[in-house]
Amino acid sequence: MSFFNNNRNRRTYGELTRPSRTNQLRLPRWPKFKGVYLKKLAVLAVVTGLLLFLTGTVVVIWVSRDLPSPDKLADRSVSQSTKIYDRTGTRLLYEIYQNQKRTIVNLDQIAPLAIKATIAVEDKYFYEHSGIRLLSILRAGFNNLIGRRSGGGGASTLTQQFIKKTIVGEERTVFRKIKEAILAMRLEKKYTKDDILKMYLNEIPYGSTNYGMEAASQSYFHKSAKDLDLAESATLAAMIQAPSRYLNNPNALRGRRDLVLKLMFDQSYITAAQKNAAQNSALRLYRTAGIIDAPHFVLYVKQLLADQFGEKTMDTDGLKVITTLDYDKQKMAEKIIKEEGDKMAKSANANNAALVALDPKTAQILAMVGSRDFYDETIDGQFNVAVLGRRQPGSSFKPFVYTLAWQKGYTPETMLYDVSINFDRRSGGNYTPKNYDNKEHGLVTMRQALQGSLNIPAVKTLYLAGLKDVIDFAKLFGYTTLKEDAGLSLVLGGSEVSLLEHTNGYATLANNGLYHPPVSLLKVTDAQGNTLYEWKEELGAEAIKPELAASISNVLTDNNARAFIFGAKNNLILPDRPVAAKTGTTNDNKDAWTLGYTPSLTAGVWVGNTLPSPMKGGGNLLAGVIWNKFMRGATASTSVEQFPAPPLNDAQKPILRGAVGGIKLTLNGSNGKIATSSTPDWLKIERTYLPPHDILYYVDKDDPRGPMPPTPDNDPQYQVWEDALQDWVNRERAAGKEYSFAEPPAEDDNTLPSSELTPQLEILSPANSSTLTARQIEIKIKASAPRGVARVNYFIDNTDIGNTQTFPFNLSYYAKNLPNGAHALRVRALDDLNNGAEKEIYFTLQAELDPPNVDWFDGSPLTLKTEDFPRSFNLAPWRWDAITEIKIYLQNGANKKWIYTFNHAEDKLFNNTLNFTWKRSPGAGNYSLIADLADNKGGTKEKILNVEIK
Repeated sequence: MSFFNNNRNRRTYGELTRPSRTNQLRLPRWPKFKGVYLKKLAVLAVVTGLLLFLTGTVVVIWVSRDLPSPDKLADRSVSQSTKIYDRTGTRLLYEIYQNQKRTIVNLDQIAPLAIKATIAVEDKYFYEHSGIRLLSILRAGFNNLIGRRSGGGGASTLTQQFIKKTIVGEERTVFRKIKEAILAMRLEKKYTKDDILKMYLNEIPYGSTNYGMEAASQSYFHKSAKDLDLAESATLAAMIQAPSRYLNNPNALRGRRDLVLKLMFDQSYITAAQKNAAQNSALRLYRTAGIIDAPHFVLYVKQLLADQFGEKTMDTDGLKVITTLDYDKQKMAEKIIKEEGDKMAKSANANNAALVALDPKTAQILAMVGSRDFYDETIDGQFNVAVLGRRQPGSSFKPFVYTLAWQKGYTPETMLYDVSINFDRRSGGNYTPKNYDNKEHGLVTMRQALQGSLNIPAVKTLYLAGLKDVIDFAKLFGYTTLKEDAGLSLVLGGSEVSLLEHTNGYATLANNGLYHPPVSLLKVTDAQGNTLYEWKEELGAEAIKPELAASISNVLTDNNARAFIFGAKNNLILPDRPVAAKTGTTNDNKDAWTLGYTPSLTAGVWVGNTLPSPMKGGGNLLAGVIWNKFMRGATASTSVEQFPAPPLNDAQKPILRGAVGGIKLTLNGSNGKIATSSTPDWLKIERTYLPPHDILYYVDKDDPRGPMPPTPDNDPQYQVWEDALQDWVNRERAAGKEYSFAEPPAEDDNTLPSSELTPQLEILSPANSSTLTARQIEIKIKASAPRGVARVNYFIDNTDIGNTQTFPFNLSYYAKNLPNGAHALRVRALDDLNNGAEKEIYFTLQAELDPPNVDWFDGSPLTLKTEDFPRSFNLAPWRWDAITEIKIYLQNGANKKWIYTFNHAEDKLFNNTLNFTWKRSPGAGNYSLIADLADNKGGTKEKILNVEIK
C-alpha cells in the first residue's frame, strides 16, 4: 500500500492555502500505522525465535548424539599404542606404550600449591563460571579475526579443556567446539567444582604417557603429588598446555614455569619472596624415554604429532607413523658424532655436537643427532641442540650475504680491499673486525673472500647488500631468528640460528634456489588404516633464481679459492665428487660449524659446549672432521652428480670483473686498449691493475652496474674505506713493499692489422700428420716479411715452447713433459710493428716418457720469518699418474721427521700443482724440506728445499 495514497490523512502546514483535494499531499495516520507494524514485527520476532530455538535444539541434539556420558568419564581406557617407523616403514623407532601411568588421588592428596598453580595459569575464573565464559570466547574470536595472539588467555575454561583433552579431542572445527561447550555445561550441572578439578588433575596428559598429576609427579620428581614444592607445582602446571613441546625444550618449560609463578603472585596465591625464590631455582626433571631409536628425531616427531593431532590422539589412537628418517644414515651419524665427539671432549674442550642431514630436493630429514650422547646428563644430552639450540653461526652465514649481493648486481669476481678498518669510525665507536689469520690480504675477489672466510670483506659485502635486506632475504630460506640489532656483525654470525634451519638454508641453495620447509612425516594412519596425513611432493617456493644458486654453489665448491687459507687438502672436499661447503667459528671460539651439500644431500654439523665456553680449534678442525666423515660415508655408494654451470660474468665495470691479484684485462700490447675480436692473438697481453680506490668510488652500492657515482663521498662509508686503504698502503710501504696502482683502461681496441705488410710463413718440418718417435723435436721453417722478420714464436697445444729472433728462425725443442698422442704445432712470424702470420700442423708423438719427478715452486734457499707461518708450499709433480706417493720430511741436522704425505686416494692436482701448509714455525735455524717421491715402478726421487728461518 502506498503511504501517499490516502485522502483522509491530509494536513495543513502554517499559513499556506489549503490545497485542492486533487493535488494535496497524503500522509499515513501515524498512530494507527505504528500499531499495525509493531504487531507484525512482534509476530516476526516470535516466529524467528521459535525457528532459532528449534534450530538450536536440533543442533544440540545432533552434536550431542555421540557424546559420552559424564558418568562414565572414569571408565575410559587407552585403546592401542602409537608406533613410529623409519622411512621404509619396517624399522620401529619408538612405541608410545598402551600401558599408561595413571594413579587416581583425591584433592587432599595433591599439594595445595599445585592446585592453585593449575587454576592460576589455566582458568583463574574456574569457581565463577558454569562451564564456559562468553567474554573469553568473544575476546579470543576477536583476536583471531584481527590476527593477534591473545595475551589474556584463550577462550577455553578449565572444564572445556578437560573435555577437549579427555573426550572430544583437539580437532580444530566449529562442531568440535560446540560439542566441547555443550558437554562442559552438562558436566558442570552433574558435578561439583571440586569433582571436576579432581577429574582434571587425575585425567589430563602430562607427557611421556603420564596421565594425572600424581603419575607425573612420581615420574618427573620421584615424589608424591602431595609433597610437591612451589617450583615443582608450577612446573607441572606449565606442562599442561603442550606436554611434548615443553618436555623437549627445558628452556621454554622454565620460561612458562616462571610465568605460572608470576600469575600465582598476581592472583595473590603466593608472596613476592616465594615467587622470586621459586623462579631462581633450577629446573630439574627425571626423564626416561624408554626403549627408543634415533631419540632426538623421535621426540621431535612426537611433538609434531601432538601439535597436529593432540596428545590424546597420539597416545591412544594406535597411530602408525612413517617418518623421513634414513636409518642407515642416522646410525652412521650417531656413530661419528659419538666417536669424534668423545675425542673432542678430551682434546678440544668441546663436550657436545649435533648433526642434521636433509634431502635438498624435498627437505626431508634423513638424519638428526641432537647431542653427543642422549643419555649423558652432564651435557644435558636429551636437549635437542639441532632443533631447539640457538647458537651464533660464525662465518657459515656468509654465503647468504654474498648471494644477495650478487643478486643485486655484484659478482663473485667483484674486487674488495681486505684492509683493517673501523666501520664505526664516523659515529665515534670502534668496530674493527679481524680476519681468522689476523692478516690483511689486500685486493681480493668476493670469491676469494668467501672461500678464505675473510671477515673484513664480508662486513663490506653486508654493507653493500644492506642489513635489513639481508634479514628479509634470509627469511626466504627459512631463517626466523635473525635480528637487526646484530648490526654489521650479522655477517660474522652475530645473530643466533638453529642447526635445522641453517642446514635447510643450505639445502635451498643445493635445490637450485627452491625452498621447502623441513619434513619429518611421510604418512600417518590410525588403527583402522585410515590415512590421517600423507606428504605430497610440491614444487617449492623460489628463494633465488637457479642461475644465482649455480653461482654460489660454484664458489662454495672452489677449493682453489680457499687453499690460500685452508690449504688444498682440507675437510671441505670429497675425494670423488664436487661438494659445496663452508665452515663457521664464532670470534670467542664457543661455536664451530660446517655445512655443505651435493645436489642430493645436505648436512650441517655444530660442535661446542652445552653451556657456551671457548674451545680449542675452529669449524674446519672440529665440525669439519665430523661433517667430512659423514658426507664421505653417506655418498659412498651413490652416483656422482655435478652442479649446474654458473652464468658468465656479464658485468662491464672492471671492478666487477677482477681475478686473483687484481683486475686482469687482456689488452692490445701495442696501444694499451682492451682487446677485442679484431685484435690479433699475438698482440694480446695480460695486464693486472690495482685500482687506487676501494669499490665505493666505482659503484653506487644500491646500483652497482649503473653509472659511477658523481659524488662518491656522499656515501657515509666512502671516506672511512678510502682512509683505511691509504693507511694499509703506508704500512705496506713501510715494510718495504711497493704496489703499482693504476686505473684500468676503458677503451676497446678496434685497430685492424695492415694486410700489405703481412709476413709469409711455411713450416718445413715436421711434416703435417707425421709420427715422431723421439722427444727431441727439430722444427724448421721458411719465413719472410716486407719489413723483415723480427721474431718467430712456437707453440704446442697453445703452450709457448720458445722463440727465435735470428735467421733461419728454426727451433730445437726437447718435449720432456709432452704426453704421447696427437698434438698441434703452431708457429707465428712477426715484424717490428707486430704484423704477423701463423701456420699450424698436427703430429703424433710416440716416444718413451721420462721418469716421474717433482719440483718445488719456491727457489732454494728460501728465507722466512717466524711470523710467516702458517706457510703454504706448492710442488709441481711430473707424471702424477705414475707417482704412488710423495712424502714431505723436515730435516734439521741429523733430526729428520715426516710431516706430510700426498697420494692419489686423497689428493688431486690443482693447476698441475700440489699444496700443503707448514703450520708452525720450528724456531730460528736452517732446515731442509725434502720431497721424497716413489713411483709405480719402484723408482724414487728426492728434491730438497733449503729453508732459513729468522
